[in-house]
Amino acid sequence: MRDRIEPYTALIVQPEVTVVEDREGIQKNLDRVIKMIHFGVGYFWEVPVRLVILPEYFMQGVGTPGKGESKIEDQMKKAVTIPGPEIDQLGAIAKEYGLYICGGGVVEQVPEFPDRWFNTNFIVGPSGEVVLKYHKWHINASLGLGTSPHDIFDEYTAHFGGGIKDLFPVIDTEIGKLGTMTCHDGCTPEVSRALGYNGAEIICHPGAIQEVEGVSEPWDFWKFTRRTRAHDNMCYLLGANWGSVNYEYYPKAFCPGHSFAIDYTGMLLREAPYPAEQVLSVTIDIEALRHYRTRTNHNCWIDVRTEGFREMYTNPIYPPNRFPSGKPPRALVDKISICKEVFDDLYARGQFTPPHGYEPEDISKLLEKRIAYAQETGRLKKS
Repeated sequence: MRDRIEPYTALIVQPEVTVVEDREGIQKNLDRVIKMIHFGVGYFWEVPVRLVILPEYFMQGVGTPGKGESKIEDQMKKAVTIPGPEIDQLGAIAKEYGLYICGGGVVEQVPEFPDRWFNTNFIVGPSGEVVLKYHKWHINASLGLGTSPHDIFDEYTAHFGGGIKDLFPVIDTEIGKLGTMTCHDGCTPEVSRALGYNGAEIICHPGAIQEVEGVSEPWDFWKFTRRTRAHDNMCYLLGANWGSVNYEYYPKAFCPGHSFAIDYTGMLLREAPYPAEQVLSVTIDIEALRHYRTRTNHNCWIDVRTEGFREMYTNPIYPPNRFPSGKPPRALVDKISICKEVFDDLYARGQFTPPHGYEPEDISKLLEKRIAYAQETGRLKKS
């Protein structure tokens, strides 16, 4: 029989992030989040803190479109290894207080594929060691230059395994079963569903969610999609976003806060709905979650009937293996261009209907024209 897990406090850290140019610049961001963890552990001492969530790119920041697009060479200057000296600093504070710390969006150089970087989440445990590592799956073509395992799928799975537990790992700990996904992973159901399938009771969700992507009312896309992910998988979802950012190309409120804690019914428990630094605390009750999952009424897993959905996932939509070894994506246009094929498929099979005046085969040509115009006018960098 399992030991009872007493309620504990989780911290969701919403820091100010500085976009750095190289590895030496990382320490400023690290120092800040470490101080915020010290604050939270001391401030919420009565129900001990056991878990901390940090946002995507909390260490290095990232350059995306808006005349601030960075190429792969720019990101590689600030890439780290996991484990490594930067993560060791978080391991030390985890060991000091007996914490699990999840951070995400780390620009990581992986020894097996040294010509590119992965967008990596990690969890360090009370031992101070890295106990889980996850490479972001859904890197949207218009915003992210990191390599998804899907971009190099055959090679990646040969090294790291291709099972659902290899790609979307969950660890069983003394504070519950922990999994993690990153930012755009939460925009569609599949990654959270895989984590739920693997038993996740808490999804640690680092994000760098921009206002243009729907953070605030009236289009609170970040919130309503993640409430759905928590509800569907009957798990806690703890989402951390930037509070503000220092970068010459970004407004200070580029990713304007709205970090939150959502419970296993999809209910919003806490939120920091503003573009400023904050540390949220929320009580996690794993035993209550486990009791909730024993019910049949409105149980979002026991009624799942998979057979009718096979065709949706049998054939590729966004194609795999497009950036094999020696051919990493050099600029965003490399990834965006692949979307022409996806449009061709979606329209050819009738899933999407073209607007008046267009034929199905015109849509990918329309994207091609938009790319050409953006490049000609300096809005999008060439490969």
